[in-house]
Amino acid sequence: MAGHSKWANIQHRKGRQDERRGKLFTRLIKEITVAAKLGGSDVSVNPRLRLAMDKASDANMPKDTVTKAVQRGSGQLDGVDYIEIRYEGYGIGGAAVIVDCLTDNRTRTVAEVRHAFAKYGGNLGTDGSVAFLFRHCGQFLFAPGTVTEDRLLEVALEAGADDVIPDEEGGLEVLCEPAQFSAVRDALQAAGLHAEIGVLTMRPETSTALSGDDAERMQKLLDVIENLDDVQDVFTNAELS
Repeated sequence: MAGHSKWANIQHRKGRQDERRGKLFTRLIKEITVAAKLGGSDVSVNPRLRLAMDKASDANMPKDTVTKAVQRGSGQLDGVDYIEIRYEGYGIGGAAVIVDCLTDNRTRTVAEVRHAFAKYGGNLGTDGSVAFLFRHCGQFLFAPGTVTEDRLLEVALEAGADDVIPDEEGGLEVLCEPAQFSAVRDALQAAGLHAEIGVLTMRPETSTALSGDDAERMQKLLDVIENLDDVQDVFTNAELS
């Protein structure tokens, strides 16, 4: 989210995600399994797995649950074979939406995603229809007043970040290439700089402002999509006020 309501949007989004923490373990298990399958079980050479395991640790997932997910992904235990699918579409007012899924049944997943878009005022698009409006990157957000821009520039750029962007509210945003995410995160933590949010994301390059009924309808659409069992992440350029 961008613009004057950035921090309100961030807090609102986090609140919505916290309401769905009951599904968080399931999604983390899927992500750990797929990460281990694609890159192996050694976190020192598999940054995707390290990030997933860090998220699991932050969520207080039991270590044996994490271990079993890694073992299933690396073939040491039998498990479900998940595939990654990305869907792109449009929400209220033409706002762009990207939906990332992990599923064992492509037919079921596309039917559920298409139904959610159609029922709640959106449209499922074709591959590439909105992805060009986003940048795949690492993103660290610092709330207003938590760190100075000079200090953040010093630490983040030295660690390989691309840019530090201030906003009109006094917040700061650090952007980096996905491959640099772990190095930048580690450097920030070592310097005692703790981001409000640190994620690999699809960052919108432009935004679509929605308010009133349109904002409520867009939030409903996003909630319904995010609650689908096969959905891992939802990204949008909608700015809700």
